[in-house]
Amino acid sequence: MGIPFDIPALAIVGPTASGKSALGVWLAQQGLPIEIISLDSALVFRDMDIGTAKPSPQELASVPHHLIDIISPEETFSAADFLTACHGLIADIRQRGRVPVILGGTLMYYNAMVAGLDDLPKADAIIRARIEADANQLGWPHVHAELSKVDPVTAARLKPNDSQRLQRAMEVYLLTGQPLSTFHKRDQAQRLSLPTLALEPGDRSVLHARIAERFVHMLESGLIDEVVSLRQRYVLDTAMPSMRCVGYRQVWAYLDGELNRAEMIEKGVAATRQLAKRQITWLRSMPGKHTVDPLQANWLELAKPWLSNTVDALLQFK
Repeated sequence: MGIPFDIPALAIVGPTASGKSALGVWLAQQGLPIEIISLDSALVFRDMDIGTAKPSPQELASVPHHLIDIISPEETFSAADFLTACHGLIADIRQRGRVPVILGGTLMYYNAMVAGLDDLPKADAIIRARIEADANQLGWPHVHAELSKVDPVTAARLKPNDSQRLQRAMEVYLLTGQPLSTFHKRDQAQRLSLPTLALEPGDRSVLHARIAERFVHMLESGLIDEVVSLRQRYVLDTAMPSMRCVGYRQVWAYLDGELNRAEMIEKGVAATRQLAKRQITWLRSMPGKHTVDPLQANWLELAKPWLSNTVDALLQFK
């Protein structure tokens, strides 16, 4: 069918609560020879099951999954780590005569696959802590204002409360003396092609309702006890990537008495909606993707022809 690709795998990407995990299991049930590589920066952590909506043991057993439960919540897993692991897994899966399906919503990892990585410095815990202390005292809009003085290009594309990206941009400048924007001048001709199915919900209000229902379900399923157990078993703090995950940081604040239960739910749902909004914005800017609305009643049937044809084409890829 003439699908152009440079990477012998396919990707399924979408925002949180869009049905990605269920689609992976459904694919395996159709008899397609696939293995799933998780494209999710939260699923890598062991003992973080409820708040990450980790696939159930039954789902994990129904089709091989990779890059799930591979590190401690005390550790970090960067885009570079993902890229190294993913390329190794693609080679292994292809050698078994199967098709790798890279599935998830961490689009920074996806971008690393198709556009490569900038030669950025590694994270520095001391500098990150200093930036976070400034933000706690003066607010993230203050950090944004400071960033605009040294890196106006990056500051212009970031919102004043985008704490994670603001922290990283300021960290890069403090480590290197160079703006983050100077690291992002890639040669677009070098972008790689990865056949990609994007799940893009058409009705944002329905997605928001799903997000709210799912967060409450997580609490009912024991998310608070999970965070209590994590704090007892590991040496953690709120600056660590694991505890910056949506849901975990709100429960942490609740356990510390900074939020009451209603506030925790409100902030957890709001943060998840903001995450979904960022994911959808990124998805809509991606070129060359095949798009399906996962809120349509027959969306699986709409996705099946493209997926079947792509898997067939990849099985012929040499």
